[in-house]
Amino acid sequence: MPEIKVSLKSKEGDRSIYEVEVREGDSATKHEVEVQDSYAQKLIGSRSSIEELVRDSFEFLLERESKESILSQFNLKKIEFYFPEFASVISTEA
Repeated sequence: MPEIKVSLKSKEGDRSIYEVEVREGDSATKHEVEVQDSYAQKLIGSRSSIEELVRDSFEFLLERESKESILSQFNLKKIEFYFPEFASVISTEA
């Protein structure tokens, strides 16, 4: 499994932006993920933080596509558009 680093870039009200780096061997991709607190709370389960939720979400994506196929900038909620099972899978994995 690739190494996934998540860090908070900015927070404004109910909206946070996270930077995610996915590294595998000598190659890496960088992503910017927007997360609304209200949406995260529906999925967070027993996770300790939204950062952990974002990391788990990338693990979910990497099981289904390459790191290069993951959008460079997106809202976490957008994952459900491509993978309708996302919310139910990710909320039960916590």
